[in-house]
Amino acid sequence: MIIEAYSPGRVNLIGDHTDYSGGLVLPMALDTGTTVRFSPLPTTTVTLRSDADPAPAAIETDVVDPTTIQPAWARYVAGVVVELRSAGYDISGGTGSITTTLPLGAGLSSSAALEVATALALGALGSALEVAQLCRRAEQLASGVPCGIMDQLAATAGVQGCALLIDCRLLTVDPVRIPDGLEVVVIDSGEHRALVGSPYVERRADCERAADVIGPLRDAARGDVERIPDDRLRRRARHVVSENERVAEAADALRTADLQRFGRLLRESHRSLRDDFEVSTPALDALVDELNCTTGVFGARLTGAGFGGCAVAVVERGTVIAGRRVHASAGARVRELKG
Repeated sequence: MIIEAYSPGRVNLIGDHTDYSGGLVLPMALDTGTTVRFSPLPTTTVTLRSDADPAPAAIETDVVDPTTIQPAWARYVAGVVVELRSAGYDISGGTGSITTTLPLGAGLSSSAALEVATALALGALGSALEVAQLCRRAEQLASGVPCGIMDQLAATAGVQGCALLIDCRLLTVDPVRIPDGLEVVVIDSGEHRALVGSPYVERRADCERAADVIGPLRDAARGDVERIPDDRLRRRARHVVSENERVAEAADALRTADLQRFGRLLRESHRSLRDDFEVSTPALDALVDELNCTTGVFGARLTGAGFGGCAVAVVERGTVIAGRRVHASAGARVRELKG
């Protein structure tokens, strides 16, 4: 028997660095992703080979510390094994392969796609939210990065043709239909992005310190932010509070097909990420500026956590720009194949 599990990547249209403070995000699952094909065997080792790395991963089912595993990408697999075992699953060893159509290190959630596909291939059950929560814990364990739940939940809960308005405090997912006149294009800045070793942890700590002053950022208003005496913390909080407002308005703009307003909100989001949250780079800024000056582009911004990676542009259908046109897809899935 072969178990084949597939998980899409995701692009975040708007709402970055809001998920870990219980805020709002608006991603969509992509029509590209990662597939894990796994054959269970009477062994205690999960052995996987990836088309992106010649070095195989061999992970014992009783692994304790994923950070010790080599190659580095296999730590995410090991994190899933640990979390499945902690959740009471009886994990079988076996052999398998990993193939992906996602660019690695581009901010399109290749790690979350690997985690979700691996979890399903190894037998994870439950709702989209339950699988996403397990995989989020696996990523935190494997990478040491205190990520939010957006990436994993976008992968498990994707809806064809829809962006997903996710409330990261209530953990609800509201599909929002993407208007027919809108196309989404992802453009690589050429800067490889990795959250491990980046200032991501510092940004989250800044948000937590700001919340110590004014309470949960999800509940704060812009006037509350101005009460924060420290300039850096005030700017971090201002981004989160204003970004939550932009996400809610952007979802409404999609519902009403107000594409000019939607594009304006993306441009405002990038400025906030650049100036208040300081996660953009010169290469991303130059790319976004070029896109926003291009005829047919409603708006563009960096996407994901920043520090490199990709920009996302929403464009009038038929607009010719360099980049990868992506479509909102359904979420992760699993099936059994005859061996």
